[in-house]
Amino acid sequence: MISILKRNNWFIVKTIVFISVIIPVGITSYETVILQKNSVVFLADYPTAVGITVAIYYALLLIAGIIWVLMQLKSLMTLKNEKTKNELLHLQSQVNPHFFFNMLNNLYGMVDKDAEKSKKLILKLSDLMRYSIYEGEKSLVPLEEEVVYLKNYIELHQMRYHKSIDIQFNSNIEDKTIKVMPLLFITLLENAFKHGVENLRKDAYVHINLTSKNKNIFFEIENNFDESALPKKSGIGIKNLKRRLELAYSKNHTLIFTNIDSIYNVQLQLQHD
Repeated sequence: MISILKRNNWFIVKTIVFISVIIPVGITSYETVILQKNSVVFLADYPTAVGITVAIYYALLLIAGIIWVLMQLKSLMTLKNEKTKNELLHLQSQVNPHFFFNMLNNLYGMVDKDAEKSKKLILKLSDLMRYSIYEGEKSLVPLEEEVVYLKNYIELHQMRYHKSIDIQFNSNIEDKTIKVMPLLFITLLENAFKHGVENLRKDAYVHINLTSKNKNIFFEIENNFDESALPKKSGIGIKNLKRRLELAYSKNHTLIFTNIDSIYNVQLQLQHD
């Protein structure tokens, strides 16, 4: 059925093109060959009704052409937006799956040793997974919900570690209605634990500041780390984050990384229109 409609549409287009070409060519040929005129003024010697009819035909053809071009531009924009949306969803689906796998492995070895603690970890982990799955599919979520997610993540790590960690999370959200792309900050927080806290036996710290004011969001995270334990190649997490920022915030963001004396600092600023 679709192929028949496409063939019919193509036939209509060819017919319109043929008529549009044959009218001026036919009139010009008739006057120069049959009437043997040296010069031709289009429709000059024809009845007014004929001239009006031809003029209306080409005017309608021009309007139809403009509408067609606008429709094609709209289709291209829709296709581009859909492509961007699909890529964002794909990137969001890749956020911290290895964290959940690692936590499940840790829980497996902990169940027999400390059943009560394992139950608490499982409940906390289920909350994180629920947020990642359901809220992670949305284009925007309230910033406050993202803060709760980050705090739950931190609490989960604190429950499973057997060492003292200096963790500070300061948040000041003036605009309670401000929204942000979900799972945006978790990659930076996860890296602070994975490459910092995990490899330090003592004096590990993670300091986080998140503020929002005048539709701007500022996120800063700083942690210390053991340089000898850093991986030689960077993972896909930061590349993923940069691509998501490029797609969702384009030129309305800044992302700065600083690495000095075994202290890693990241500053992310988002500007909302």
